[in-house]
Amino acid sequence: RILLGPSTPSSTKNDAITGDVLTVTIGATVPTGFEHTAAEEVKEKIGVDARIGKDRGRIYFPITTDKLFQVHLLKSVDNLFVVVEEDDFYQFKESKEDTLREMQQLASKLPWTNALEVWKLNGTLKKRKGYRKRGNGTKVKSNAEATDATVAETEQQELPQAESAAENQTKAESTADRETSTQDSEEAEPEAKLIKFRVTCNRAGDKHSFTSNEAARDFGGAVQEFFQWKADMTKFDIEVLLNIHKEEVVIGIALTEESLHRRNISHFGPTTLRSTLCYGMLRLCKPQASDIIIDPMCGTGAIPLEGAIEFNSSFYVAGDNNDMAVNRTVNNVSHIQRRRADKGSASGLPIDTVQWDLCNLPIRTGSVDIVITDMPFGKRMGSRKKNWDLYPPCLREMARVCTPGTGKAVLLTQDKKCFTKAISRMGGLWRRLHTVWVNVGGLHAGVYLLKRTEAVFGQTPEDVHESRETVNAEGDEKGAEELS
Repeated sequence: RILLGPSTPSSTKNDAITGDVLTVTIGATVPTGFEHTAAEEVKEKIGVDARIGKDRGRIYFPITTDKLFQVHLLKSVDNLFVVVEEDDFYQFKESKEDTLREMQQLASKLPWTNALEVWKLNGTLKKRKGYRKRGNGTKVKSNAEATDATVAETEQQELPQAESAAENQTKAESTADRETSTQDSEEAEPEAKLIKFRVTCNRAGDKHSFTSNEAARDFGGAVQEFFQWKADMTKFDIEVLLNIHKEEVVIGIALTEESLHRRNISHFGPTTLRSTLCYGMLRLCKPQASDIIIDPMCGTGAIPLEGAIEFNSSFYVAGDNNDMAVNRTVNNVSHIQRRRADKGSASGLPIDTVQWDLCNLPIRTGSVDIVITDMPFGKRMGSRKKNWDLYPPCLREMARVCTPGTGKAVLLTQDKKCFTKAISRMGGLWRRLHTVWVNVGGLHAGVYLLKRTEAVFGQTPEDVHESRETVNAEGDEKGAEELS
């Protein structure tokens, strides 16, 4: 492999690739738990097989540079990067000093050439599409003063890449020391315009002798020395990623400035779902042409809005009992319609918004194909105690409006105990097909795929039992009135 040595500003700022088409490996962070869904989308839209990374929330797939634009059209990925080098079983030295010294030496040995060519091509694609030229969606602290070129300063921050990829580890990994840090150093002497860069280290594992800060600092210092780039933590041109998961090391160059999940919502609520997670939930229930799909607790409308855009052969009804939530949904739909009209596209979307009572939906029995919603976790919204009162009648009403035998429900909740108990009391109206475990804002939650059984609503043993109880209760009340 040819190594790319120190480069001048003019040679590194080329706006297009000339020569042969390159084949590179693209890494993508995805909502944890939906790795297989993302791999399916890659196969469907790009025609290549993706492999699931060892670190949950990451997938990798090959692509040729002439198809690079297609990776930005994927709906299930949060962030994209081009892989420079990966080692599944990196042999870390026992001492911290030896490990960090080896990381410093690594910078000059890596095959940077192809990855940098892809980064340059990616920049031209974004300019052509009218993307922001520079900046990062993540809020970071800025350095108060510039420091000498030989002094590296580090600051910790949370990055979108870490949000999906280093979350929701298995129980054995739950004690893992995970940190995200950014290495930054400034040159005191003003020079000719140089490429600006930063190194971001995402680390998961409890057997490393070094911290993320130290890895980012030493590796970043060596990258700076090798390329003669200028380090800048906020106004960088290139973000070099150092992803370490136990003994796996992946070095890459970021291709997204902010997460691709920030695409539909302009009016946010207290618990707005990421669009990438909404897309994963929708793919799980496989919407078909002419399906009627409802979200009875729509919040900001993130799920039905994603569906109306990406699976637009179905019709969506977004509803909520809270007038503020309904207003947010209406505003988000209007925002997308204006954006589409500005681009000259048809602005109409197959979606409508209603304010309703979740347990008494104004919908005919058996007329809905799919119910899909984000149920209250009892954390930021509602409470665990309220969930015990809400979940059973809510699931019964969903069963009533769903078509027996073919209807489906995809429900997201973190209150697993309450949900499992509520389902068990449904008298065979719902059958659980599949559960995807996901991480939502640091909370371990489940996406449950349910199938509506063929049982006729109102005629199950539980329904008959409940109706008898109601009759008996009414009879007792009538008897009490007569006595009085």
